[in-house]
Amino acid sequence: MAPLMMSCAVILLLTWSLFSWSSALYSSIREDSHTAAAVTKKLQYLLEPPVFAEVIGRRGENVTLPCILRTKPKNYKVKWTKVEPERVGLENIVMISNANTFKPYGLLGRRASLRRAHAMDASLLLRHLELDDGGQYRCELINGIEDENVVINLRIEGVVFPYQSKHGRYRFTYPEAKEACVEQDGRLATYDQLYRAWTEGLDWCNAGWLHDGTVHYPIIRPRPVCGGELLPGIRSYGPKDKGHDRFDAFCFTSLNNGSVSYISGALSYDQAERACRARGSELALVGQLYAAWRFQNYDRCDGGWLKDGSVRFPISNPRNRCGGIAEAGVRTFGFPDKMTHLYGAYCYR
Repeated sequence: MAPLMMSCAVILLLTWSLFSWSSALYSSIREDSHTAAAVTKKLQYLLEPPVFAEVIGRRGENVTLPCILRTKPKNYKVKWTKVEPERVGLENIVMISNANTFKPYGLLGRRASLRRAHAMDASLLLRHLELDDGGQYRCELINGIEDENVVINLRIEGVVFPYQSKHGRYRFTYPEAKEACVEQDGRLATYDQLYRAWTEGLDWCNAGWLHDGTVHYPIIRPRPVCGGELLPGIRSYGPKDKGHDRFDAFCFTSLNNGSVSYISGALSYDQAERACRARGSELALVGQLYAAWRFQNYDRCDGGWLKDGSVRFPISNPRNRCGGIAEAGVRTFGFPDKMTHLYGAYCYR
């Protein structure tokens, strides 16, 4: 009996160890790949980028990705490409240019141009940033002899929010999670975006899909119901079957051009919709409420209907009478009955 109990204990210990280290391993693999990509030969024609070559922008803004020539070879082209490791097939070329011509490619190319602030400037200007624009960009000088490149990271500043189906926990396949985020003015978050949100305070006990098809959840305060008393971190389930496995979603959104307002009253869902339309607006999406909370410090201690049928309220200044939770955030009452439950309305215009 004793050997059997010892064997079970060893199996349990190994299981928990593998689970707790999966997040660290996933992060380590990603960091190693970034490090390997950063090792390049000494540049002859292009200036080395900054030590941490990252440009930050919000949705709708314009940004410049720097690429400066030290000297010009006799015949050369500059090619800007968005680096997408998950993409199979052709490169995602943004534009190709030489001394006389400029040729854009794809949807991203339509919003791109060279800055040309001076004769040696090959920096890329991106206009009207979108949520999908974040990632790595490669500036490549091509002369047929000594081609070389620099890589710049573009980070879209935004907010990650967990999203659950109105039918309950763990109901989304990967395509359904992707669609749900788009419907709420967002997109599936990347691992880097989730990690940053965790460092900023996101603590969530339900696992959700990410953009790369992996499943994770962020824990700041370890507790028995959330993976046991493991160290804080990003818990990882790794890659899952996109068409079969079901989880929640982690969505990402950023600044938008509109504004959120609140209509007080005891309103059913239909009454809330009509009240917003009477003001020339519509019920807000979940991502729009999160963006108002994040970028405008929107604070309202009243539950209100949103377009998806959920009831939420944003708190930037935590206090006891507004949920009693010490951290700022967007609180939720879930998806109450649209006819019998009465709340105010959060409108977007």
